Amino acid sequence: MRADTVGQVKPTLHPGDHPYMTGAFAPNYTEYNATELEVIGEIPRRLNGVYLRNTQNPVHQPLGTYHVFDGDGMLHMLSFQNGKAEYRNRFLRTKGFMEEQAAGHALYAGLIDKPSLAQRPGWGARGGLKDTSATDVIVHAGAALTTFYQCGEPYRFDARTLDPLGVADWGEHVLPDNGISAHPKVCPRTGDLLFFNYSKTAPYMHYGEVDRNNQLVHYVPVPLPGPRLPHDMVFTEHFAILNDFPLHWDEALLPQGKHKLIYREDQPARFAVVPRRNAPQTGVRWFEASPTYVLHWLNAWEEGDELVLHGYHQKTPMPKLGYDNTGNTLGPDRYGPTLYEWRLNLATGAVKERRLDERHLEFGMINCRHWGRPYRYSYNMIAHPSSFLFDGVMRYDHTTGASAQYLFGDGRFGSESPMAPCFDATEEDDGYVVSFVSDMNTDRSECVVLNARNLAAGPVARIMLPHRISSGTHSCWADASEIDESKWAGLA
Repeated sequence: MRADTVGQVKPTLHPGDHPYMTGAFAPNYTEYNATELEVIGEIPRRLNGVYLRNTQNPVHQPLGTYHVFDGDGMLHMLSFQNGKAEYRNRFLRTKGFMEEQAAGHALYAGLIDKPSLAQRPGWGARGGLKDTSATDVIVHAGAALTTFYQCGEPYRFDARTLDPLGVADWGEHVLPDNGISAHPKVCPRTGDLLFFNYSKTAPYMHYGEVDRNNQLVHYVPVPLPGPRLPHDMVFTEHFAILNDFPLHWDEALLPQGKHKLIYREDQPARFAVVPRRNAPQTGVRWFEASPTYVLHWLNAWEEGDELVLHGYHQKTPMPKLGYDNTGNTLGPDRYGPTLYEWRLNLATGAVKERRLDERHLEFGMINCRHWGRPYRYSYNMIAHPSSFLFDGVMRYDHTTGASAQYLFGDGRFGSESPMAPCFDATEEDDGYVVSFVSDMNTDRSECVVLNARNLAAGPVARIMLPHRISSGTHSCWADASEIDESKWAGLA
């Protein structure tokens, strides 16, 4: 392995045993370019593209109590080309990150702090937070786009080199409404980026679209009855589906500057069906379903008069004793997410629901070429008991209900695992599942490459990384054809 250090960030953290600053969450501070990686097995030659992973890496001692989502963003990239791989990682140098670097200490409050603790106004629907852009990553208009879970600015990076490209030009038009939330989606047929945002001021939510040329072409309000906490969205060929779930801030306490979460189980879950920009603009239509919260969606599509939604329905969105900062209330076994289906009937307004599987699963991925249209397979993360870590990945067949899984092994924890279709694939599951795995037994990380049709067979390739990377949140796969060809061709 050839690993060149290209950057180093000096932390100001105090020594300690915080669960989200040690172990699998211990932060990284060195930036690498690594080639000639050690490979156990063989990297598939039909796999050309990039696996991108976003993580949280706290640099400065917190002003208050650290939460796992507070850490500074770091993007990890593993490129695949002609049976070879190259690794890079870079801090996401957002405005908040650069301000704290200049100050030499933390300036912003954390998620579970009072916003008044922040020394500067900050970003996000809550206020006082640092926009780390550390939550999600997707590729749009030839570049990587990173986003922040409570809304922030859309940061763009070269998806192959990780060179910063700055905040998207259209970001200034949506920043008055807090920018954009994490989990925008890219339509594989139009190339449009579909996004939403939310805030504590009316109309409380907006929906927008950015075309394949990175131009904001559609932006409309989606009025809510009050401040809410949506996290993800889904779409079909003609509609975007947003949500209003009964887990949100207590409206009565917001005037006091308190952001306490409540779950109103007497309120329904509501879905906003919003026409996409090229569909007839018939206005927002709302549908009601049984109360729950959905953190992440898998897919949606149109089937006759119905919109079919697949996501992770939570059985117990609010823990009885509230949330803590140990990790015990963040593990999926605490809130019981299961694969679930909703059918919204556009003709009658009725909603049908059914649970697809009883197992606790989350952070699922599909072949993104099938986003917005019918699909068959999902690749779901298997949670480590009572922890915000993952022990393996499970393939689920939505046609037969059959499943197969691969477990990473004792003391080995994986990350969100996108399905990477082969560049010449003609079938939905012709490809590979890729995941960064941190081995706490050896203090090393690797990327495992699994045959999407046979996870149980184990990795066809294990690609060793130059360091043990921190556990984080989201990732994506992008085929080489989605990235600026001149940048791609310039790297051997």
